[in-house]
Amino acid sequence: MTSSPKIPSVDPVKLDRLAEVSVKIGLQLQPGQDLLITAPLAAVPLVRRITEHAYKAGAGLVTALYNDEETTLMRYRNAPDDSFDRSAGWLYEGMAKAFSENTARLAVAGDNPMLLSAEDPEKVARANRAQSRAYQPALEKIAGFDINWNIVSYPTPSWARQVFPDQDPDVAVAMLADAIFAASRVDVEDPVSAWRDHNAALHRRTAWLNAHAFSALHFKGPGTNLTVGLAGEHEWHGGASVAKNGITCNPNIPTEEVFTTPHALRVDGHVSSTKPLSHQGTLIENIKVRFEGGKIVEAKATRGEEVFNKVLGTDEGARRLGEVALVPNSSPISASGLLFFNTLFDENAASHIALGQCYSKCFINGDRLTPDEVAARGGNKSLIHIDWMIGSGEIDVDGINKDGSAVPVMRKGEWV
Repeated sequence: MTSSPKIPSVDPVKLDRLAEVSVKIGLQLQPGQDLLITAPLAAVPLVRRITEHAYKAGAGLVTALYNDEETTLMRYRNAPDDSFDRSAGWLYEGMAKAFSENTARLAVAGDNPMLLSAEDPEKVARANRAQSRAYQPALEKIAGFDINWNIVSYPTPSWARQVFPDQDPDVAVAMLADAIFAASRVDVEDPVSAWRDHNAALHRRTAWLNAHAFSALHFKGPGTNLTVGLAGEHEWHGGASVAKNGITCNPNIPTEEVFTTPHALRVDGHVSSTKPLSHQGTLIENIKVRFEGGKIVEAKATRGEEVFNKVLGTDEGARRLGEVALVPNSSPISASGLLFFNTLFDENAASHIALGQCYSKCFINGDRLTPDEVAARGGNKSLIHIDWMIGSGEIDVDGINKDGSAVPVMRKGEWV
């Protein structure tokens, strides 16, 4: 048996706690259940710890698939042009089959967010489209919450370099590791209990919002005056939720959000991003869009505008919303003051919206709805699901009742 690479800048105790939390809280992996892990090659130390905890929890079979940054770059620099219109559909069909057989899904994030920043943006866009199409069978199982799934993160050197560019490599990794552990609530003696308490707090928020059953949300602040109509029979979620296979899991670690499904045809007004969006190696800054009848009809950005517009052109649903989420400005990730260049973290620093595919679980009895029934209630369909941040300490949010009356939800970015 080979030993794990020695990485002194990552606290092994907290790393093990993160692995334990991912299995016991993130997945609540069941005895006999198989597990599929995807991860960057540099995240092997965390994957090995996750695998150990998974087997101790009774996992039937753990399979890990790795991606390598250098291999990815070799494609862009050497592959024939038609390569960028292809994707490994056979792989995603296999993943979809595994999910259909109740295999749990765990993704370890940690790729260099700027890996493709120097590559041909047209090739990047084509490759993304091809992968989105090929991944759709597997994505539907995840977006539909058919199975228990979870995402956690590992502080790879290439990612740490982006977050802390002025630090020595080992120091940058250590600083990113500490930030990940704090945000993931594993920097305490009993992280499993800490997560149970956090989930209870998020559930109190969702219960309040669900009791009000608002028709819409209104966001108002500098550069923003946006009304987001909410889908018919929508339901708010946050923290731990029950998947269609009956297992309660925490899909995102960390998480500070409560979220639901907007109505794809009832979003109007203008909105400005409050934090940069890092997308496939491009930093998109100062996004400003205008919605009419649920669709983005104008879109601008001071940086990365071309890439943003390519995203919007993915398909018909890419210009419409699939998620709206509320996050207090005082969240631990926001308080850190860091830009992680990673949506899993950055979306939990501020209230946000997501372009593209909705989550069918965000409907009352969503696990029983067909795709046509989801669409009839206002749910959006798309190959993409991309979150970007619109909340800050200057944004107010009101819940709008069916009679048009308003109820304060957030003031200056904080819960009322």
